[in-house]
Amino acid sequence: MPGTGAARVLPTWALPTWVLLAWVLLALPPSLAQTQPSGRRWVTEKEARFDTTYTDWVGADLINIYAFNHSVRRNRTEGVRVSVNVLSDHKDLPVLFVVRQKEAVVSFQVPLILRGLYQRKYAYQEVSRTLCQPQTKAEVETQHFYVDVSTLSLNASYQLRVTRVENFVLRTNERFSFNATAAQPQYFKYKFPEGLDSVIVKVTSAMAFPCSVISIQDILCPVYDLDNNVAFIGMYQTMTKKAAITVQKKDFPSNSFYVVVVVKTEDEACGGALPYYPLSKNASPDEPVDQHNRQKMLEVTVSPAITSEAYVSSMLFCLGIFLSFYVLTLLIACWESCRQQKRKGLLAAMDSPSLDTASLLGHARSIPDSFLGHAPYDSYGYGSFGNGSSGSTEGITDSMGSAEVPYGYVGERSLENVAGRPRLDSLSSVEEDDYDTLADIDYDKNVIRTKQYLCVADLARKDKRVLRKKYQIYFWNIATIAVFYALPVIQLVITYQTVVNVTGNQDICYYNFLCAHPLGNLSAFNNILSNLGYVLLGLLFLLIILQREINYNRALMRNDTHALECGIPKHFGLFYAMGTALMMEGLLSACYHVCPNYTNFQFDTSFMYMIAGLCMLKLYQKRHPDINASAYSAYACLALVIFFSVVGVVFGKGNTAFWIVFSVIHIVATLLLSTQLYYMGRWKLDSGILRRILHVLYTDCVRQCSGPMYVDRMVLLVMGNIVNWSLAAYGLIVRPNDFASYLLAIGICNLLLYFAFYIIMKLRSGERIKLIPLLCIVGTSVVWGFALFFFFQGLSTWQKTPAESREHNRDCILLDFFDDHDIWHFLSSIAMFGSFLVLLTLDDDLDCVQRDKIYVF
Repeated sequence: MPGTGAARVLPTWALPTWVLLAWVLLALPPSLAQTQPSGRRWVTEKEARFDTTYTDWVGADLINIYAFNHSVRRNRTEGVRVSVNVLSDHKDLPVLFVVRQKEAVVSFQVPLILRGLYQRKYAYQEVSRTLCQPQTKAEVETQHFYVDVSTLSLNASYQLRVTRVENFVLRTNERFSFNATAAQPQYFKYKFPEGLDSVIVKVTSAMAFPCSVISIQDILCPVYDLDNNVAFIGMYQTMTKKAAITVQKKDFPSNSFYVVVVVKTEDEACGGALPYYPLSKNASPDEPVDQHNRQKMLEVTVSPAITSEAYVSSMLFCLGIFLSFYVLTLLIACWESCRQQKRKGLLAAMDSPSLDTASLLGHARSIPDSFLGHAPYDSYGYGSFGNGSSGSTEGITDSMGSAEVPYGYVGERSLENVAGRPRLDSLSSVEEDDYDTLADIDYDKNVIRTKQYLCVADLARKDKRVLRKKYQIYFWNIATIAVFYALPVIQLVITYQTVVNVTGNQDICYYNFLCAHPLGNLSAFNNILSNLGYVLLGLLFLLIILQREINYNRALMRNDTHALECGIPKHFGLFYAMGTALMMEGLLSACYHVCPNYTNFQFDTSFMYMIAGLCMLKLYQKRHPDINASAYSAYACLALVIFFSVVGVVFGKGNTAFWIVFSVIHIVATLLLSTQLYYMGRWKLDSGILRRILHVLYTDCVRQCSGPMYVDRMVLLVMGNIVNWSLAAYGLIVRPNDFASYLLAIGICNLLLYFAFYIIMKLRSGERIKLIPLLCIVGTSVVWGFALFFFFQGLSTWQKTPAESREHNRDCILLDFFDDHDIWHFLSSIAMFGSFLVLLTLDDDLDCVQRDKIYVF
């Protein structure tokens, strides 16, 4: 009777049918009779109940069918879970379970065989599956489903239990804990409440292993909840201790979805070790391995994501921060303009030549410093000469004769003398090669650049038009590089994002999933928006340089003496290149954060190398305008650095041969650059280099013990070699995994070392730092400190597996929209902008000092 669980035997009218079938089989030829099953097969159907354990057996001639029914309500969803355990040990003859529902059929065999890496087989005796819940339109509906059990084994015993799943429907902001294994996956349903358009599904576990997979799937049957099919549909990511997936309501027509949790058969995908795979001599390579109890305890929480108002407020906040710099710059410009107008009246009354204000935007001064209470420039004697450095050889000889005078000027030269001093006549040709290939000029270079003490006038002898043309190439080259570099990068990251959206594989990109806010097709819009500062501040820097260049050109057109003969020579090409590089850093960093991973990390660092290199070149150009590197050689060296960055990222991890080669190249390049800087380019790398080195060592160290001729340069280069040799030794011994950051650290350390040397030598030579650059130095240093703090928080790392990277994920800390790395973007863009302003205004105190009184270091 129904509900009693008694077996129901076939009726008596079916017996003649079996007799007839047996007679037909006996009448067939022997070859055909062997292919047909022998004996009778009985089918028993039982009315079964929930929460009851059925211990039974099944054989080749017996099929068991269990009939269940339950009530389904439209406004309430209950999960149904089927659990089986095969007690017999017949691995080659498994027991087949088939669950027939209204809209789906689920079948699985026990032992359940799941494959791992290298086609390894793992067998599971205990299997549990949650049944897919078909939708109903009626208020209450009784649904039936059947569990069929069959096998080809002679006798297989098993246990069957069907239960209702408690808490099958997840609730917002309520935690739920559960267990899962590879053969006993779990999934739950979540329905969007009214007024909620986006949620974050967070899954955590105290155990890193076993490795698991979190999947978000639409309400469809069947549900893919095994290790070998969980990636077929929906969004998914591997997990050790943390996982988070942002789900948007618009992606699910039914306004609901399944959260599927699957434990993997192996931990290799999460960075774990492969299990020992025992192979005996008698065992077959295809013999499955029993993994026993591979269980994981997990906790799931579904919490609301941010609203559209939060997106708007965050974008306005980001724009407001960086547009405030435009307002501040405009106020400073207006203030300087008012000061200039006032000083023009004082200039007319004093009838004296105008002085430069050295303001941020480069307006001209109207009154001398002595009138304002500042000390006159009477102490700029470090390495200057009484006769200066005009264009004649006699003047050069006189200067060399006075080189032995200790630090201090040989008398003060007045500004009136500057006006009466003849300027260097420019060449008729503006081609730099024509200037450099003249034999007498080449000899002139050897005489000047090998002096013990140099002034800026000695290294500012070339025609201004030649140098302007030379340094403008920096800007045009980097603009060309930016176009050809950025276009394929944008195309590539769009392809990456498309692949992520289509496949649902969120292991491709290394986001901070706990603070990744999607917008449109972008998975982490906040990480892209935070790069806006690089672009806006880079553009602002270009506008400041443009204003400075306009003011300088106007001064030249007026034949302003100070613009022609005083201060550090003004060349703006490198500044334009720096501003362009800052804008490109923002664009390429945004491209990298579209889908951050190890294959495109060089997009985020390429222009960082360029910024570091351009800053060093600009710092060197200030006192060495004639002998600075050309744009072609500079960008060739930077291209070589980027090449090593790519090679190091791809092949450098744990590769001893690579680190040896790189360390040798690093040390050799340091020595060559040191020689170039020490001798001001007046040396040759040819077959006689070893003979000349031995001769110098013999004469300076053996024959007579004499100190270096250029002490200051030697101090800088010795410190630089110590730092670079130490970094090379560190890389060779430690072999850091993040080679790109290691290479960037080398560039930054050298830049900081040279900048510190420049500041020290500037103060030592009696020069001073004005208020604006001093404020920029202090403010920029503070901002850099905070920026580096947020940079080293490490919210993700592509040096590990995606699952291990997610262990570093953290929640948003600013406006519930920006994370620590976004704040690094904000602060580092401001710090870079401030650093550029320091380079721009650092030597503004020299704008009324004659160039033959400005020391070269």
